[in-house]
Amino acid sequence: MPVPGYRLTGNRRPEQQTIFCFVPIFVKIFRLKKRFLTYSSYVLVLTSFFLLSACGKVDVFEKNATIPQQSWSSNYKPEITFTIQPEDTINRYNIYIVIRHTDAYRYKNIWLNIQTESPGGVTNNQPLNLQLATDNKGWLGSGMDDIFEHRIQITPPQNPERLSAGTYRFKLENIMREDPLKNVMNVGIRLEKAQ
Repeated sequence: MPVPGYRLTGNRRPEQQTIFCFVPIFVKIFRLKKRFLTYSSYVLVLTSFFLLSACGKVDVFEKNATIPQQSWSSNYKPEITFTIQPEDTINRYNIYIVIRHTDAYRYKNIWLNIQTESPGGVTNNQPLNLQLATDNKGWLGSGMDDIFEHRIQITPPQNPERLSAGTYRFKLENIMREDPLKNVMNVGIRLEKAQ
């Protein structure tokens, strides 16, 4: 005798038909997920292999200082220190100034005074005029949205520096006429092993 409210189709109630209708789809999805998991585990193992094999000695040292409120006063002279280990003295290094600024920075250049103190206590002052933009190309550094980063080499490309073991101190001073210098976000030093 039929149950009131149910229409019989075959020997199953409508809920049972719905459940059995989804079973083949679930099995297909599960097989796809299982296959996807197998492929993704292969990708994970290969990626781990390449990343771990790439681990080794670091050829770059970079440190940056944040400029408070993106307004660089001539009184604020960030000091950046690097300690060179004895095993790193066999290499020669290119030295870069790293500058990050917003698109609202008003100039095509920046004047900096770089004071370098070597491990022996010898101090060197180097005023630099660093070009950040041209009329033809615009900003010379790499940019994303309205932030631009410049890595400007200050050592001669044909004559990288040989560094001694010990601590180097770099003091970066803004010597532009505008004081404070607006829209400068970060400034830093990058040491990169010469090839």
